[in-house]
Amino acid sequence: MQRSSLWGKVLLGRAVQALLVSLLVGSLCFALMHSLPGDPAMRIAAGRYGPDAMSLQAAEAVRQELGLEQPLLQQYGRALWQLAQFDLGHSLVTGRPIAEELRVQLGHSLWLALASLLLSLLGIPLGIVAGARAGGWLDRGSQALAIGVRALPPFVLGLLLMWLFSIQLGWLPPAGFGSWLHLLLPSLTLALGLAALSCRVSRDAMAEVQQSAYFTFARHKGLRGLTLIQRHGLRNAAIPVVAYLGVQAVYLIEGVVVVESIFAYPGIGHAMVHAIIARDVPMVQGTVLTLGLLFVLINLLIDAACRWIDPRQGGQR
Repeated sequence: MQRSSLWGKVLLGRAVQALLVSLLVGSLCFALMHSLPGDPAMRIAAGRYGPDAMSLQAAEAVRQELGLEQPLLQQYGRALWQLAQFDLGHSLVTGRPIAEELRVQLGHSLWLALASLLLSLLGIPLGIVAGARAGGWLDRGSQALAIGVRALPPFVLGLLLMWLFSIQLGWLPPAGFGSWLHLLLPSLTLALGLAALSCRVSRDAMAEVQQSAYFTFARHKGLRGLTLIQRHGLRNAAIPVVAYLGVQAVYLIEGVVVVESIFAYPGIGHAMVHAIIARDVPMVQGTVLTLGLLFVLINLLIDAACRWIDPRQGGQR
């Protein structure tokens, strides 16, 4: 199969996946937000004018303005029509365009995700060294450390790091936004969980490569140590590690929502939590849709990286 045709099928598949994600996210967000107990007009009025200035008249004005008295089916159809026109609408609380708010918040979240990924890459060389000496003290120690880190939920890990580096040592600010120091604790919270998984996956991949026939043959030819690993180990061990990065995207997106809320970091996850509390349905749809499409984009990049590392993957289809 020609490479251009193969990539055409991959891009078409991801485009269909993005379309289905958009439809599913839009429908689920609408259904979940309207199934919450309480009057949505009252919650929106409280978020817009503040709890002290909220009144029945203000809630009724919000209801008329946003068409909340209309049948749910009509509201659902209007929401899907806006989505089909790539119009995310306006925030029900601030009145600003959703796309404008997301552009700022997504930028902050991408910086956090990038810093987390870069820090998590430290787990890969540790895993490769542990896999090259499988069964040794480094292998067993890294396994115990990875299990311990992964057993902690992100919010517990974040609170422990905050307690250690902010309260006990006073090295880093506990929360907030404004300088690169505010980025360290939330990115480290996400990176430790990612690094633990990357370490074990790269360790298993390296141990499997070492048992392969071509690796044994290279060793019999006289190659040793770093030269042997560089020529015959790294590229073959990289395929499952890179593929698993796509799975880790789920942990990253989930962790961004939790970690941004804990550290008061003004990203897209922090905005989503506040939008849910305020019943800001367009904002919830916009943030969840952005996270879903980001997941599709990450998996497309992972597909491209896997085919670049191992071109035979395209020929097997």
